[in-house]
Amino acid sequence: MSKQATLSLILPAFGAALIAILSQITIPVGTVPFTLQTLAISIIATLFKSREATLSVLLYLLLGGIGLPVFAGGSAGFSAFVGPTGGYFWGFVLFAFITSSLTSPKSSLLTIFLANTLGVAITLVCGVIGLHFLSNMDWQAAFLAGALPFILSGLAKVVVATLLTKPIFQSLKRYSYFK
Repeated sequence: MSKQATLSLILPAFGAALIAILSQITIPVGTVPFTLQTLAISIIATLFKSREATLSVLLYLLLGGIGLPVFAGGSAGFSAFVGPTGGYFWGFVLFAFITSSLTSPKSSLLTIFLANTLGVAITLVCGVIGLHFLSNMDWQAAFLAGALPFILSGLAKVVVATLLTKPIFQSLKRYSYFK
């Protein structure tokens, strides 16, 4: 097995572990907690190719779905996908795929920032849709509970991810995967 093939197997597991770890850092703020999940997804989506980034999120969701306490606050089970945070989980998959498709090691800081901002926006939109349909909130209440409180923190996490990933790319450029 080539180094490239081995790395393609290892990276999704590493990505899922990073998301699981940062998901445990939570601040309860109403219906949906503030977590560092999106920071982990930003970093993974920027550094990994779209296949590995998307598989990282899907593996994380699978681990939580089968009962491992990897979701924010240690929650787990497939019921999380149809509860108040369900829309966000599906948004994470789109976030990883789209952001990783738009970024590469050669991307400028602006491109990385904009791609991750789009990913966060997609996650928030999916979260609001999920709150509306899965929690029976009207659109305004879903937006006020599920997006508005997270816009500034989401942008802050995007800035952190943008500033972290460029030096990480530099340190990993000796590996062909990151070229």
